[in-house]
Amino acid sequence: MIRSFAYTTQGRLHSKDIETFLMPTLLADTNLFLWVDLENPAPEETKFLLEDVFRFHPLSIEDCVKVSPSPKVEEYVPKEDDRFPPYLFIVIHAVDYNRKDGVFATSELNFFLGKNFLVTYHDVPLRSVSSTEESCLKSTAHIARAPDRVAHGLLDSIVENYKPALEELSMEIAELENQALQNPSKETLNKILQIKKEVLHLRQIIGPQREVLARFARGEFKLIRPHLVPYYRNVYDGLFHISELAQNYTDSLTGILQVYLNMSSNQTGEVVKLLTIITVITTPWMMIGTWYGMNFKHMPELDWEHAYSLVAAVTAVSTAVTYWYFKRRGWLKD
Repeated sequence: MIRSFAYTTQGRLHSKDIETFLMPTLLADTNLFLWVDLENPAPEETKFLLEDVFRFHPLSIEDCVKVSPSPKVEEYVPKEDDRFPPYLFIVIHAVDYNRKDGVFATSELNFFLGKNFLVTYHDVPLRSVSSTEESCLKSTAHIARAPDRVAHGLLDSIVENYKPALEELSMEIAELENQALQNPSKETLNKILQIKKEVLHLRQIIGPQREVLARFARGEFKLIRPHLVPYYRNVYDGLFHISELAQNYTDSLTGILQVYLNMSSNQTGEVVKLLTIITVITTPWMMIGTWYGMNFKHMPELDWEHAYSLVAAVTAVSTAVTYWYFKRRGWLKD
């Protein structure tokens, strides 16, 4: 799917769903800004737009089409023989968290940001793109006046969309803490390890993404006008806060894992304690039974008329005394 919009420098919509053969003409008009959004386009559409219309560098096109393992930003400045205009190529990852699966899903968004154009490329529908498109069409805060404004809107929306995922994760961690305290089962352990793995995955995404936004926040690129740098810095601050939350979640999960191990150890200790108590309480039975289980002849007790009753009484009394002693020391709980 290809969506295209042309806006004036005042942020008003000039035209949309533009025919591809008209795009070079619109790009030549300095009073217009062109945004082309490619959502899972066909290979021939990608080739025609990125190579023939915009004439981007082959390396950036290759990085755009292939899945990039981490976010990045690269500045392309044309030399004498180059046909492409100066532009920034940006790779950013959006995230979504599914509590049912307990997994962070990542979606890649690629930017080609120039002086009077913005090309976005993604394989799946993204909330950040659809919400920014809606804001541009409504002329909200004149967001569509320039490509660097729209790029800021997209980045800000991506960072904002991290928050629902983090809220879901926070609720999941709270439930895990209760399970670790009340029912530290093997399933709880597996869940703790899985969520911890997903938080590590989230931190691996956020780390490089912070580096990308930090370069915008420092105003390294001429294509980002100076008066917009504070807005990009605000986006960076939001992502920095999310990074701190991810670190806190890691620490919380480490604490929950320690609680689980302590609770499991306590449960094991209780079982061992119970078995030990049972063994000690039944010791009189075993000693007397072992004594009279010996295969010796001429044991005088065997011929005594009241021997069985006496042995039974001694066994019962010694067992009762052992139980009373344990109870008095507080080793037996009600």
